[in-house]
Amino acid sequence: MIQDLSQTLRAVLTQPGLPAPLSSAQIVFDRPSDPFTPAQTTVDLFLYDLRENLELRTNELIVEKSNTQSVTHKPPMRLACSYLVTAWPVGGVDLALQEQQLLSQVLQTLAHYPTIPANFLQGVMVGQTPPLPMVALHPDALKNLSEFWTSLGNKLRPSLTITVTISMPVFDDVVEFLVTTRTTGTTPATGTQQENWLQIGGRVFDQIGNGVAGALVDVLDAGLRTQTDTDGRFTFVRIPAGSHTLRVVASGFQPLTRTLTVPGRPEDYQITLTPL
Repeated sequence: MIQDLSQTLRAVLTQPGLPAPLSSAQIVFDRPSDPFTPAQTTVDLFLYDLRENLELRTNELIVEKSNTQSVTHKPPMRLACSYLVTAWPVGGVDLALQEQQLLSQVLQTLAHYPTIPANFLQGVMVGQTPPLPMVALHPDALKNLSEFWTSLGNKLRPSLTITVTISMPVFDDVVEFLVTTRTTGTTPATGTQQENWLQIGGRVFDQIGNGVAGALVDVLDAGLRTQTDTDGRFTFVRIPAGSHTLRVVASGFQPLTRTLTVPGRPEDYQITLTPL
């Protein structure tokens, strides 16, 4: 996945219409340690840092209906990938000025896209939602450049940073039956009222989308109680239709009380608990 991001950045920096010398520079992703002496003018994007973007973390589950099943997509990790960008001109005079010119062209090109347009995306980057945000000169990038270059075994030189945040799936989707409510009717005898029984099933999750085992699930107004299984699933085999008060209690989580309408949508029976 990360290699597809690198290829995406290469596509941005090799698009038609860029000015010289960037238009003829090769794009590599090497570690710029000593000796790093490319044979032709080069722009090097060295991936130096990977970390989760906590500001973009979400616990929201996405439920899709497909034929007779529901597919629950657990939220992906939002991974910030940071690159050190350096320029390495070859040939001609005033190499230092060429280096500065090349870096400025790279900066103008990358900063032009707050998010990476779809036509540049490569591999699994295609179709990522939300679009890939790209930040040039991130304020939280390298704090001590001299120490960084010393760790690389090279001398300090001009550079800039670029950070792109991608979505990395870390959990499998959960496929369940779309029908979570079952109605059973009985034929009444003469002078009696018809009775309908409803059976519902749902699941209790933690904040990262794992099922919570052993949670107590109560329908307070109906005097019903059940307990979730090892996957966090629960079932009530006989519950009257209408509006009910549902309470969920589990060790290590805040109790949750909410209104539940039966029958309801499949996502109505999926409950996420907040840790203590």
